[in-house]
Amino acid sequence: MRPLALTMGEPAGIGAEISAGAWSALRATGPAFFLIDDATRGFAVPVRAIAGPEEAAAVFPDALPVLHRPLAAKPVAGQPDAANAPAVVAAITEAVELAKAGRVAGVVTNPIHKATLTEAGFRHPGHTEYLGEIAGTGVPPVMMLASAELRVVPVTVHEALAKAIARLTPELIAGTARITARALREEFGIAAPRLAVAGLNPHAGEAGTMGREDIEIVAPAVALLRAEGIDARGPVPPDSMFTALARPGYDAAICLYHDQALIPIKTLDMAGGVNVTLGLSIVRTSPDHGTALDIAGTGRADPSSLIAAIRLAAELAAARGTA
Repeated sequence: MRPLALTMGEPAGIGAEISAGAWSALRATGPAFFLIDDATRGFAVPVRAIAGPEEAAAVFPDALPVLHRPLAAKPVAGQPDAANAPAVVAAITEAVELAKAGRVAGVVTNPIHKATLTEAGFRHPGHTEYLGEIAGTGVPPVMMLASAELRVVPVTVHEALAKAIARLTPELIAGTARITARALREEFGIAAPRLAVAGLNPHAGEAGTMGREDIEIVAPAVALLRAEGIDARGPVPPDSMFTALARPGYDAAICLYHDQALIPIKTLDMAGGVNVTLGLSIVRTSPDHGTALDIAGTGRADPSSLIAAIRLAAELAAARGTA
């Protein structure tokens, strides 16, 4: 199997720590990966600089393979420096190019610090939108958060709540659900995916008494999906669809805005959740948490979500036939 490319993420965050932790956990069993980062940073595990992805598998059992890309400024834990922003973006771009060229099986991204990148001129709200530009397939990229207990997909992602709600249309919801259903079939091996589409208002609008969006926007989206043969139901009251009794009834929850999706999955499994970008030409996963600047450099960072992201990337690559 080709290795996975792991990007550096925010150098002042916990990326280096959890990368080292993931290597320690996976060195004996794999899947093999290499890190695109500054090899001189002083990792807590053995490191070996490599010239290209093809060297990673042989190095992996004994040391963390690093594709050396020097940083402009020495990272200080907890203190992002915009001088390093170009290297952060370049690592993402290089990983994607390697995946598109077939030299790696997929891309796993460490968390970025969006405010620092924006300060340096990065014009995308986050990873998802940038990956859609450089590795898209002609459809809008879709963000899925997946864990053993729940998969959620937000229709709108990194935007203010008022703007997100104003953007909702039946076709936007249905389009997100179509991409999700296809990924569940082709990459997750679910022959007949079941989708639960969340309502927007309390009690899914209570027959219009708490707002008509569920009648005029969400219900028509569900009707479109069902007419296409997709097993979708909704609008489902969002206050009850994530309970232990409700979750076994669907394979993914289509949620209408960022926090409606991310609050339940992070509450259920913050350590094991994985961010998967659907609708790309490559496999891409990442941990479901941020840069954790407050604990960077303390040795308290938990690599569990990154380990889960690496394992899932390998599984998705195998399902695609890119491994």
